[in-house]
Amino acid sequence: MSKTIILNHTDIANKIRRIAYQIYEINADEKEIVIAGIEKRGYELAERIAKILESISNVKVQLCSVKINKKSPLEPIKSTLTSEEYSDKSLVLVDDVLNSGSTLMYGVRHFLSVPLKQFTTVVLVDRNHKKYPIKVDFKGLSLSTSIQDSIKVVFSEKGDYAYLE
Repeated sequence: MSKTIILNHTDIANKIRRIAYQIYEINADEKEIVIAGIEKRGYELAERIAKILESISNVKVQLCSVKINKKSPLEPIKSTLTSEEYSDKSLVLVDDVLNSGSTLMYGVRHFLSVPLKQFTTVVLVDRNHKKYPIKVDFKGLSLSTSIQDSIKVVFSEKGDYAYLE
C-alpha cells in the first residue's frame, strides 16, 4: 500500500501553533485550562498544544491522559485526573484523527458527568466520515477521504508527519 504524506513536520507545527492560539483566544480570561489527550497520539498532540499554550500565555495548563478502549468504547474510560480536578474548569479534549467520531463522542460523554466552564474539542485531521453527530471545534486539516482510506499521524523525534494510505 502506498503512503501519501498529507502533513509534513512544518505543516503540523504550524497547525498546532494555530490551534493553541485559538484555544487561548476563547480561554483568555481563564486561570487554568485542562488539556485532555486521548491515548496515544491524541495525548502526544495535547502535550504539544500545552507546551505552546504555556509559552504564549499565563494560563496554567494541566495535562490529562484519557484511555479509551477503541474496540469496546463502552468499557470504563480512565483518565489521569479525577472529576474533582477538572470540575468547573475549561476542558479541551484532543485526538489525532477524527474517523467516525465514536472515540471523541465517548470521550466527551466521560467528561460531561461534572459541570465544566467550557468544553471544546480538537483534532489534527478531520476525515469528514462521521457516524455520530460530533462537532470538532478546532482542527488542523479537514480532508474528505474514502471509507477505505486510513490516515495515520506519526509523532517522532526525527519529525512529525501525517499520511494517507
